[in-house]
Amino acid sequence: MTNHNAGAEDQDGSAIVIPFGEVRREKADLPITFHRRELDQILKIYSEMVGAGEWRDYAIDHLRDRAVFSVFRRASEVALYQIIKTPALARKQGAYSVVAASGLVLKRGHELDRVLTVFDKALKLVRA
Repeated sequence: MTNHNAGAEDQDGSAIVIPFGEVRREKADLPITFHRRELDQILKIYSEMVGAGEWRDYAIDHLRDRAVFSVFRRASEVALYQIIKTPALARKQGAYSVVAASGLVLKRGHELDRVLTVFDKALKLVRA
């Protein structure tokens, strides 16, 4: 008979007890990520801007304290905008923000869809 839970038992057959503090510490080392719904909302805006010829490339960074979706006009340039998720700010000014290349925070809030409204037509390039 094989033991399917070999990792869950000690050598004497007793269960292994893992302190909650240890589990929390391990979980704290995980990077912050965008969830699927968040990425869907961001990629919807991204595809519209690509279609308009304004954006051409993106990068996603999952860091310990935040997740960053950076938007580029060309891959070799500095990011035009960064869409940032910082869960530590969720109870303060909001977990989501859009930051311009200059470092100026364009919009910040608790709901991603509202923060992304900063890209609604107002920022589209107008050529005379």
